[in-house]
Amino acid sequence: MRKKELFDHVLNYFLQEHADDAIVVDENAQEHVDTELHYGTTFQLLVAVMLSAQCTDKRINMVTPRLFADYPDAATMAAAEPDVIFEYIKSVSYPNNKAKHLVGMARGLMERFGGEVPSTLQELTSLPGVGRKTANVILAVAFRQPALAVDTHVFRVSHRLGLVPKTATTPYAVEIALRKYIPDHLVARGHYWLLLHGRYTCTSRSPKCAACALQDVCVSGKKAR
Repeated sequence: MRKKELFDHVLNYFLQEHADDAIVVDENAQEHVDTELHYGTTFQLLVAVMLSAQCTDKRINMVTPRLFADYPDAATMAAAEPDVIFEYIKSVSYPNNKAKHLVGMARGLMERFGGEVPSTLQELTSLPGVGRKTANVILAVAFRQPALAVDTHVFRVSHRLGLVPKTATTPYAVEIALRKYIPDHLVARGHYWLLLHGRYTCTSRSPKCAACALQDVCVSGKKAR
């Protein structure tokens, strides 16, 4: 199967599998599927995504309600100290670093962007603790841009299905390889589909291959069989 045929097969499967998902279509006809993280504003989404690094969305959703109640925007969080924010997020992974990054990010927003979350990759990644993956999530979810965030799930599933070459050994390389074949209007949703597939079916340990409808085209599945 040629690469384009493989992508068409996988994307068509996901389109059917997630046909009942809640899809938002904006004024530019850009389709969008939301994240499983809970948030109320773009700033809160940025905070939640930063906290979710190497941590489960379930855990983050347990932590953020109290944090957002006391620090709902950039202004309030910028006025806080990292050790105070730490007390709210100490149950997540790497709380010390994340507390410092959250305060630094909020202060950066206040100092350079009037407290508003910017809408470009360059501006987002200029903020403390905001890497390319986090920035792409914000661009895709909050700003409806065709941005593709490559987390551990997307990275794993893309390689196992053979969507990307073995030489794509970094998240950026995987992102570029995927963007070559995923049309712009499906990029954000494509990320979400791959993420969910990796989170619930193509898991890191003991993947549920027998229950996977993509096993017929899966490179790793064929090797296992």
